[in-house]
Amino acid sequence: MKETTALKSSGIKNNPKIMKAWAVYDWANSVYSLVITSTIFPIYYAILTTITEKKVFIKETGLWIDVPVRHKIEIFGNTYHPDAVYGYSLTVSFFIVVLLSPFLSSLADTIGNKKSFLQFFCYLGATSCMGLAMFTGMNNVFLGLLFSITASVGFWGSLVFYNSFLPDIASKDKQDALSAKGYVYGYIGSVVLVIICLVLIMFVAQNEEQRLIYTRVSFLLTGAWWFGFSQYTFKHLPQFGKVKDQLPKDLVLLNYKNIFNKHKEQGGFWVVLNDNISFYKDIGKQSFKELFKVGRLLFKDTNLKFFLSSFFFYSVGMQTIFLMATLFGKSEINLDQGKLIATLLVIQIEAILGAILFSRLSRRIGNKNVISITVVLWIIACLSAYYLNKENPYVEYQFYGVAAVVGLVMGGLQAMSRSTYSKLLPEESNDNTTYFSFYDVLEKFAIILGTFIFATLIEKFDNMRYAALSMTFFFAIGLVLIRFVKLNALKDKDVL
Repeated sequence: MKETTALKSSGIKNNPKIMKAWAVYDWANSVYSLVITSTIFPIYYAILTTITEKKVFIKETGLWIDVPVRHKIEIFGNTYHPDAVYGYSLTVSFFIVVLLSPFLSSLADTIGNKKSFLQFFCYLGATSCMGLAMFTGMNNVFLGLLFSITASVGFWGSLVFYNSFLPDIASKDKQDALSAKGYVYGYIGSVVLVIICLVLIMFVAQNEEQRLIYTRVSFLLTGAWWFGFSQYTFKHLPQFGKVKDQLPKDLVLLNYKNIFNKHKEQGGFWVVLNDNISFYKDIGKQSFKELFKVGRLLFKDTNLKFFLSSFFFYSVGMQTIFLMATLFGKSEINLDQGKLIATLLVIQIEAILGAILFSRLSRRIGNKNVISITVVLWIIACLSAYYLNKENPYVEYQFYGVAAVVGLVMGGLQAMSRSTYSKLLPEESNDNTTYFSFYDVLEKFAIILGTFIFATLIEKFDNMRYAALSMTFFFAIGLVLIRFVKLNALKDKDVL
């Protein structure tokens, strides 16, 4: 029986409760994206890595402006700009994800516990978010960066398995809407939590010291939110994966309760451990072989070749700008904490509208044209960011304009990319986790490249404007490549 037929007959595919459970995970984990990645943690990091603010007089405008003076961070005898170090830490986190994703995806498909790996990375990310509360100053800045890295690994590692459920639980005609629904749930949930955190930081706190304390409370709330709401997903989402007939007799390295058993019936602990190590080594070798095999298979399809190439290049820009935008507002524009968080909240609300708008627009003009429009708008946003000048008295309002454009296209491009790729995959396949692993690994390589370039340009020019400008190059290549995607390649006649 083909997989699609089996899933339909079992009541899994297009099941409203299962699809809702899948979308709710976006509600649970997206608080990481907004609180930790986009708003409160980058602002908190910038505050703790700032020594003081000095007044600088601008002759052209006759105004005094505040310019932050930042601590330098020493690594192996060399000193670096703190924003560059933050960018490099993101590079490290995504490099770890790239190394782990193929192995874990293959392991999940082999032993049939895709959901279990989703849970593991969820709990790693949630716990790390709470761990950020221990970051209190320059004396333990590396502890903060460590938890930032592990939180990033948890978030992005979980998305490998989360995204791969989409073609398992929804038919192609429902994937655009479900993908957009997940993002909408995520944006709404994250906005709710950020408003709670904003109230604590800006209104409940009475002074700067209390604001820092309530900021750390926000990290605790983020981890608790992620952990708590994900339980609904784990309760209703089914397991998927091809279960191999012959597995090690006791997977002790996957079940901590069995590690300390003697395993006499299986030949003793060391025999079982050796079987496990051999099993995992084989999985590791096969996983990367499978990843390259899948890559070659996907790139043989002309449609997928152009889409994935385009996706890689525009992801370099989109994901890097998304990850570094808050530090840009704080470091380059020196917006105060309240205005910056409020601006980012508006971006999130816009992203909700953008995800819905572009999902509906895709029904009229096709996914390819929607992606093209959003990439053009990203180019405009990057060029505008380059021309922002803190000495301009209207720079704050110009920043709001750039933020408005970013908010509109952020949700739309993410949702359309995920659903477009899902549509282009072979319809009758039992390798969806591996296919989405390749998709996620490609995205992570894009982020590794983007954050490394961004951080290096910050270190070289001591500002982010040239780094933002460099991203237009990648968006432009992505725009050209997406235009080569053919409309008649889909067997189910879905419009791209």
